[in-house]
Amino acid sequence: MTETRSALVIDDERDIRELLVMTLGRMGLRCDTAATLADARAQLARHAYDLCLTDMRLPDGSGMELIAEIAHKHPNTPVAMITAFGNVEAAVEALKAGAFDFVAKPVDLSVLRDLVRHALDLREKRRTNTADPVAARFFGDSPAIATLRQTIAKVARSQAPVYIAGESGVGKELTARTIHEQGPRASGPFVPVNCGAIPAELMESEFFGHKKGSFTGAHADKPGLFQAADGGTLFLDEVAELPLPMQVKLLRAIQERSIRPVGANTEVNVDVRILSATHKNLAALTEDGRFRHDLYYRINVIELRVPPLRERLEDLPGLAGRVLARLAAGQGRSIPVLSPEALEALRAHPFPGNVRELENILERAMAMADGERIEADDLSLPKPQAATSAAIAAGHSHVFGAPPSLGSHIPVVPAPPADPRATGTHAAYDPRSLNPRDTASSRLPEYIEQMERKAIEQALQENRFNKTRTAAALGITFRALRYKLKKLGID
Repeated sequence: MTETRSALVIDDERDIRELLVMTLGRMGLRCDTAATLADARAQLARHAYDLCLTDMRLPDGSGMELIAEIAHKHPNTPVAMITAFGNVEAAVEALKAGAFDFVAKPVDLSVLRDLVRHALDLREKRRTNTADPVAARFFGDSPAIATLRQTIAKVARSQAPVYIAGESGVGKELTARTIHEQGPRASGPFVPVNCGAIPAELMESEFFGHKKGSFTGAHADKPGLFQAADGGTLFLDEVAELPLPMQVKLLRAIQERSIRPVGANTEVNVDVRILSATHKNLAALTEDGRFRHDLYYRINVIELRVPPLRERLEDLPGLAGRVLARLAAGQGRSIPVLSPEALEALRAHPFPGNVRELENILERAMAMADGERIEADDLSLPKPQAATSAAIAAGHSHVFGAPPSLGSHIPVVPAPPADPRATGTHAAYDPRSLNPRDTASSRLPEYIEQMERKAIEQALQENRFNKTRTAAALGITFRALRYKLKKLGID
């Protein structure tokens, strides 16, 4: 016999209580009600509920207090906030306090039913899922990775938007996918989209879809990414690349939970959880006016930072072993081992590309190694100047004369020599290489240009001349890359 699920409805308006009880009853839930904070606390002390719905304002206190108490004392009970229509600030605060989701008054019953289904799925998942799949994906015992695992487990049970911050290659999409798969929307679609890879003129159509004949080339109706993710999760990777006009439209879609396809006369309701990520400093872009404040605060209800590999070097031996085991299984060969010298070389490497770079290094080393033992030389690691290595390890992404936005791709280029008569460096100075009328200050731009050229050409080769990926790897916008290519005369 199936156990009847139960819900607690807390609201001081009788009509609202009756509407919610009737709707939940038709979904097979047994409902208790409370009109005050005190009544709700008494009910929670007597019974365990599968779901709680609470109003924001109660006669003897705030529903926000109750949300925090339930999150602390009854962590397996999803709680949703009922709030006035348009009160986005209160809804965001409720999500931060531990609410699973929120529903606005007047209550849209279809939205409420979707919310209840997600909440019950989440409750069931918590009951039956005793293993720790997050630990399986995020290997390591370092404090940084342990904190990440704990945070993922917490945010997965919420419906709150999550902003995932981290450098290129740390595993932001893996983090987003894990949040989706451990949450109540796991049975729904997970739709990842690289915001930097969509041309600006096609963005609205790609996100919201279009109707046949709405523009040249629209030969049939096409659903957008929001509709594709309906009932699941939409992951906005490199969200910092969204142009400002699209940011306005995206904000409205997230707040109203509806979209209007290009050329349509009516809006379409969508039930989507938003996860977003970028390797850039989104807060700094917001302060500079390149990213909207309102959208930033809407997608950044919960911020989750994925640590770079250099902050968890104690995990490196085990992580390398797991990568080698996976690569060996894919190639049908025995698992190679790293020599002590190879492991030490890996420890000394700054890993600007993080885990993704480690995977590439080990895959190359397996191809280069003689036998089943990988030596340090098989890793083919670069040997940067000591000062540069120290700067990268300390978190600095640029060296002399290089703009920070070009990141780890900047090659080491010596500074332009000063007048040898002033420095005494006659041995390193070739007077034939310079015009007598040149000065150190006039030669500096040439050196910077040389460094930029080498960095861009290297990045283009590494990304197989895909300009979108090259711009992302360099930490600059696609538009900025096009400008630099034209300026430097690079085809």
